[in-house]
Amino acid sequence: MDSKTKQMILSALCKHFSVDPIVLGGSDENDVKTLYSNVLKASGKEVSSQNNEEVLKWLEYADSLPADSKARFAALEKLNAELAVKAVVLGNGLTPSAADVVVFAALHSSLIGLSDPDKEKIPHVIRWMNYIQIKEGLSTLFGPISVKLPQFDFEVSKSVVKVDANANKTKAAESQKPVDKSEAQPSTKKAEPEEPKKKDAKKEKKKPAEAAAAPANKDTELSVSLLNIQVGLIRKAWKHPSADSLLVEEIDVGEGKVRQVVSGLAKFCSPDDLANRLVALITNVKPGKLRDVMSEGLVLCASNEDHSVVEPLLPPAGAKPGERVSFSGVEGKPEEVLNPKKKQLEKITPHLYTDESGVATYKGIPFMTSAGPCTSSIPKATIK
Repeated sequence: MDSKTKQMILSALCKHFSVDPIVLGGSDENDVKTLYSNVLKASGKEVSSQNNEEVLKWLEYADSLPADSKARFAALEKLNAELAVKAVVLGNGLTPSAADVVVFAALHSSLIGLSDPDKEKIPHVIRWMNYIQIKEGLSTLFGPISVKLPQFDFEVSKSVVKVDANANKTKAAESQKPVDKSEAQPSTKKAEPEEPKKKDAKKEKKKPAEAAAAPANKDTELSVSLLNIQVGLIRKAWKHPSADSLLVEEIDVGEGKVRQVVSGLAKFCSPDDLANRLVALITNVKPGKLRDVMSEGLVLCASNEDHSVVEPLLPPAGAKPGERVSFSGVEGKPEEVLNPKKKQLEKITPHLYTDESGVATYKGIPFMTSAGPCTSSIPKATIK
């Protein structure tokens, strides 16, 4: 590794740990592990032995990156596959670690000169790189790496909607016919006077229509289209004044003013983790106070099985605050305001989960924005 890259790694580590680099001197005579050890010692911070071992593995990765451009790009492709299922190379949910800043600094010179076609081949590396340079403020140290945001054409999803709608009508018609027969047959077998038979027959004829209407209403209640899920940008976050488990956020959803939202994230994220972060926000929940603080939305979060790790869903860089999250093949307009008495949200959330790659889905259909799907670093997670 050349001296310039070592100096970049030293600067990145000092910024991450809030250490003055002048105190440490130069980096030429030290390897990457020694640089990390010196900065960590100067910061006065402690890390667990297990976490330290994981960091050291990534330091070895950074130190062993090949100089040859083809071999290095192959290493980027392997890193891209690993980042497909997590937000950072090593950290707690969305919080970057020392490993992230070291790998970023080691790869910066390769990424900053990468062509757009090559960047398109490693989208997860580019997404991670853009997140780290913003989150850690490294673009001010080394210069920003430009990101060309992808464009998506949604015409296909419109045609899919039409096909699914026709299919639903056909299924409803098919399900209605056998009900007519099954309901009509018992009335002919009853040994009753003629007039009662006619009255019963009229009653029986009404039942198939009512039976067909009931599932339709049920499907409407369970459809994710009832939820107005929008991309939001957290402008500011702080601790709830009277509840240790709650945070309060000001979220921009393109309305010209911010919405105040209360979330139960205090045990999993710090206010600094959430500042300037994109989230998926349900904006048509009924506003109400949580421990005397008004809340005007619900931040959708992914959670592992035992709820020990929870994090907000992450829309991709380039998604615009206020745009509505869509689901291919699902039609319908959101409710003006969800009715808590109907328990609509409770009936829909069991169908929200992340897939094995961490992509947020409704019954397997991705949460889609104009810049791509919403994701989480937690695969096979529940979403609420």
